[in-house]
Amino acid sequence: MGGFAAAVFLTAACGSGAGSYGAATSATPTGQASSTPVAVSPSAAVSPQSTGTAIAVGSSRLGSILVDSSGRTLYLFVADSGTSSTCNSASCVQNWPPLLTTGTPQALSGVNASLLGTTARRDGTTEVTYAGHPLYYFIADKKPGDVTGQDINAFGGPWYVVSPSGMQIA
Repeated sequence: MGGFAAAVFLTAACGSGAGSYGAATSATPTGQASSTPVAVSPSAAVSPQSTGTAIAVGSSRLGSILVDSSGRTLYLFVADSGTSSTCNSASCVQNWPPLLTTGTPQALSGVNASLLGTTARRDGTTEVTYAGHPLYYFIADKKPGDVTGQDINAFGGPWYVVSPSGMQIA
């Protein structure tokens, strides 16, 4: 986070463009322009967001399915054991990225908030669950409504989109 804070500070120090840069290098510098960045506090910009990932219901050729707040399709992995993810290898995670959160997941319209939860992954991150299933994206889905990962058997089992009731859509 220190690097991010430094980047924010440097951004603040640069001002709003050539106008403030020109003022600092003019023939009659005021001293004020060079001391202004020191007084800027980047703390508001670097505070972590505590709001969890939002889950919604979207439309696809398979009907109503769970999606993230951008409309990207979410999947469950039949090989998962309860809320524990079995997709932990580098190649599995690359192809089926887990839906992660930094706070309590948020239920948008059509989502049953009582079915939302989280599970700790082996790498220490927190994955969103729905009806007890860890949720994932599929790398080949490029736009809202894509369901190209539907019924793919990979990494030890099939992958399915998730209905608003929490059941797989087969």
